[in-house]
Amino acid sequence: MSSDHRILIATDVTGDAELVRRMLANEFSHVDKSVDPDKAVQDFDSLRPNVLILAFNSLDKAETYYLGLYRLGKQVHALEHRTIILCNKDDLHRVYGLCRKQYFDDYVLFWPMGHDAPRLPMAVHHALRQLDASAATGPSVAEFASQARKLAGLQLQLEQYMERGTEHIDHARDALQSGTQAASGLDGLASRLHRGELGSMVEVKDAPGLQREINQLKAMELVAFNKTIESAVEPVRGWANDLKGALSPGLESIHKLQALVKRVRPLVLLVDDDEFQHKLLRRLLQEAGCDLMSAMTGTEAQTVLRSRLPDLIVMDVQLPDTDGITLTRRIRATERFAAIPVLMITGQSDKGVVVKSIQAGAAGFLVKPFNKDLLLAKISANLRGAESPSGAD
Repeated sequence: MSSDHRILIATDVTGDAELVRRMLANEFSHVDKSVDPDKAVQDFDSLRPNVLILAFNSLDKAETYYLGLYRLGKQVHALEHRTIILCNKDDLHRVYGLCRKQYFDDYVLFWPMGHDAPRLPMAVHHALRQLDASAATGPSVAEFASQARKLAGLQLQLEQYMERGTEHIDHARDALQSGTQAASGLDGLASRLHRGELGSMVEVKDAPGLQREINQLKAMELVAFNKTIESAVEPVRGWANDLKGALSPGLESIHKLQALVKRVRPLVLLVDDDEFQHKLLRRLLQEAGCDLMSAMTGTEAQTVLRSRLPDLIVMDVQLPDTDGITLTRRIRATERFAAIPVLMITGQSDKGVVVKSIQAGAAGFLVKPFNKDLLLAKISANLRGAESPSGAD
């Protein structure tokens, strides 16, 4: 475990912060305190802790603090960290529910102080081990699958360009062979001689003989010109064939990768405080071969995003703690999440809302109640990365 990990204790009681710091100081090198509410965001953004310990004497204060970080902070959205909340026995069941929903990562029954003093440092050790394991494992299978799905469009586009390039080569050769300027010029000269237009310079005594000579000259000229064309075109054709041969193993690998990707179910995050929508969308996505993650609030959505990256976010415009447009803008501004498409849903067909959603970076828009087939089509298009920003449907 790295000794560079930083731990931040957040509370509004200086004595409690010092008590917790002393409990951790013997085992961890970098333990900081944040006790000034006015500097909460500044402390977090500057210290960038790996583990955040919420040591407030009430659960409401802890929730308010963490919500404030997400609303005003610049680092909490993207920084990989774990949260441990210190609670009292009256809040035990409630904090358990919040951790179960991934609002916080872990909790310690801290007030009143019991006999299990090592429980807190042990929780910190567990949190740091999780972070180290996450860093060691690298990208998830779902992240690889998400990138692999995008290769399908690239593969098709590449094959189309190769086919089109071969067609252009054939058309260019055919066009040049079908008629040349030299042949046209000789025909024009023969016609003028027959009509006597060049009588002052040339007298034609044997018109049929002249025509035979011109025809022989045309044939010789065309043969030479065609050879020149073939010598110019064939290297290009050979290059195109060589390119196809060189790319064939790679294209075959893409085919195999696509077959493997089909076995990985895409992951969709639904951010909506309507439980009925969660049940409905879960059923629809299961039919479409997708898995669903749920978040009822904007803060919960951002917390979930820290642990798992979905392939698509379906975002309600109206949320209890923020609005979906603001949250979408925040997600798109965070490098780690910027590539995840966001599909907005709302119960109001307001052109202003649509425009703001698209400006915030939304990939599409749906108005409730939406058509099942249209919803699945938009989800499918966004999972393929094929849909460009559009208006409401």
